[in-house]
Amino acid sequence: MTRLSPRTALRRAAGSFAAAGLLAAASLAGAAPAQAADTPVFTLGGPAETALHPYPESGEPQQSTLGITVHNPSEDEENGGYEGEFTVTLDLSGIAGVADAAVEDGSDCKVTGTKAVCEEYGIWPGLRGVDDILLTAAKGSKNGATGTIEVTGQAKGATFTPFTTRVTVGGPDLVMEELPFRTELNPGDKQQAPITFTNRGTRAADGVLLGLLYSRGLDIPQRYSNCEYTEDDPGLPGVGWTTALCSVEGSFEVGETYTLATPLTVEATSRAFYDTFIYRIHEDSAAQRTAQRAGASFERGTGGALKAVPVKGTAKSPAKGATARGADLDPWNNQHEADFRTKNTADFVAYGAEVAGAEGSTVKADIGFRNEGPAWIGYIRSGEPVATVDFTVPQGTTVTSKPDRCLAVTAGGGYREDQKSPAPRYVCDTSMAVLDGGGLDLPFELRIDEGLVGASGKVTVRSPWLMDPKLPFDPKPGNNTAWTIVNGEGSGGDSGSTTDGADGGSGEPSTPPTTAPSATPSGTSGTSASTTSGGSSAGTAGGSGGGGSLASTGSIALIASGTAAAALAAGLVLFVASRRRAARQAA
Repeated sequence: MTRLSPRTALRRAAGSFAAAGLLAAASLAGAAPAQAADTPVFTLGGPAETALHPYPESGEPQQSTLGITVHNPSEDEENGGYEGEFTVTLDLSGIAGVADAAVEDGSDCKVTGTKAVCEEYGIWPGLRGVDDILLTAAKGSKNGATGTIEVTGQAKGATFTPFTTRVTVGGPDLVMEELPFRTELNPGDKQQAPITFTNRGTRAADGVLLGLLYSRGLDIPQRYSNCEYTEDDPGLPGVGWTTALCSVEGSFEVGETYTLATPLTVEATSRAFYDTFIYRIHEDSAAQRTAQRAGASFERGTGGALKAVPVKGTAKSPAKGATARGADLDPWNNQHEADFRTKNTADFVAYGAEVAGAEGSTVKADIGFRNEGPAWIGYIRSGEPVATVDFTVPQGTTVTSKPDRCLAVTAGGGYREDQKSPAPRYVCDTSMAVLDGGGLDLPFELRIDEGLVGASGKVTVRSPWLMDPKLPFDPKPGNNTAWTIVNGEGSGGDSGSTTDGADGGSGEPSTPPTTAPSATPSGTSGTSASTTSGGSSAGTAGGSGGGGSLASTGSIALIASGTAAAALAAGLVLFVASRRRAARQAA
């Protein structure tokens, strides 16, 4: 039986930055064993530990949520999914006397005795969740009581790697306070960030791990000796995140509020535009640091040590019972995010190509644009593309190979169902981020069907919306257009040679070539051949000469580190369907 409830659909969607940050702090599904051709292997995962509020002296116990995930390691988005029913079983016998389990009304899971069974359908490539299990401390349980839940899966024709999670009564509850940032900035603006948090749990936290994550346009100049740092490689399909993990020593007592001895400084740099700063707090531990690093390489700072001190006037409460490390009682209040808008611009400069060849030959035309800054442009909240390269095929030529990211459209730029037969025009979306110094490089191959002199095709970088093409951040629209010229006068017959068809960044409008075609193009001119797959590159976006489509990674998801952020980015990361992209061209 195939079913897709609204709840299931939501579980497949990307979460908010907050959810991504919390998932990053958990022990998620590990690397799955190699997947056999006929027997897919899926990996079960979830938080390494869940903390429960102690059973109250009066009233109902407070619930905590246990979310179990299933990871499908396939990279084949079209054919790598498992189309069938599967069952996830949680063995609750290990938490008897420690915790009680329940589910919400309408859940796909049921709790019977010492088992919770979830019946689900479909495991698509990537990470998906099953319905949550609700946990409360058992009546009569003691602060510090602990137990484990064994999670297994079953499906016809598939196997599952099991998972074990721990449940503990009591623990710290580190609550991050939201800072009153100014969010409308100018390049060079600086403001203080006096990170402040309170422990509202049942025991002291033995050290804290402060996590700071900020996008490419922001900077925190201080590099502390008890912090470690990582940055995205600009050549990777990321958005230039910097991550700092700061291990702050001390016993952070129940009921007391702490702040940094010296506030951080957050600066809007010369490349700032739309930027995000994320700050979160957890109890420090080797496991927490490993989870937050998410496999990235970090480098330790060389400055002074970052310290947290009590805020005067806060009430200190005695810790109760357990002293062992554990999970946070309410991880959803550990993190805050701030979005900034900096008054800045970015100059997107289109470039075309000049190619030459005999009739019947195939030549390579490298087209695209560069971002000459000063700002980077990233739509990391929505995941929408920043810009679109709009390419009109020169008369008398046929596209025989195109980047995968490019869609065939009609001569007027409208939607085209057929993506394989000849087309007079192509549109190519960028990713959700274009770094300063980056851009989009698009290799096309053209077959010269007619020996026309000076046939030309326009190359324009514009907004993704055909009816509103202006790039709102670009102060020099004149250089958004360039030309691809085939067999121009004086070309010398060097097939495949390229030149910059834009104005070199002057901002003056580029003009079409003055050389006219020597003959009227035939019915095959300005079309693409049916062989659109070929070994051509998909083009690059983001960093200098590198990038790729962030919107196709599906990973925003986790933002525990710069590398993980690039992979979330989505969480951060949203898929833009071909039909939706093409529909924008006709809007």
